Amino acid sequence: MEKERLVPDTSIFTNPDVYKQFGSNPSEAFTNFLLMVSELEGEINVYLPSSVFEELKRMLNNLKLPPKARSVLKVKSPKKYELYIPAFLMYEFIEELRNRINKGLRVAEEAVKASTYKKPEEVLKFLRRRYREVLREGIVDSKEDLEIILLALELDALVLSADKGVLNMADKLGLRYLEPQDIKETLEGFKLW
Repeated sequence: MEKERLVPDTSIFTNPDVYKQFGSNPSEAFTNFLLMVSELEGEINVYLPSSVFEELKRMLNNLKLPPKARSVLKVKSPKKYELYIPAFLMYEFIEELRNRINKGLRVAEEAVKASTYKKPEEVLKFLRRRYREVLREGIVDSKEDLEIILLALELDALVLSADKGVLNMADKLGLRYLEPQDIKETLEGFKLW
């Protein structure tokens, strides 16, 4: 039987709604996730692009992985010069980006209008929140996100993410993925095989 490959996103270990499945804080959740996988006796490997591993190390304070947890973690960047993404996906991405930029402009216009009757701090808070919503939510918006997708594509791996943009792109490319709330239960299911 071939080993299952998992490619988790940082969001699994930094989003409080998700990481609590594995621990009380992000570092504990990451360590416990890897320890849980290590108990499956070689049936699963966890792959992280180096950019995501570096991001995790920056976000998780004093990350010290025990040898058993480290044994299932494989840091590997995707073969960026060998992978191809369908052109339709680029067309969709550009169209989506243009629509989001236009929405961002509308948000900025709203903020300028609101500045005549609201305090500057309130306007900035509104602008930052709404701008982030319309420009970044539900879209792959970082090289780390893209590397998760590319590595999963290269390895035919299961994508683990709480990021809607990552999950949307995984779905469009026909990649296998798990909804965040199903990750722990699915891993527990591997023990039953």
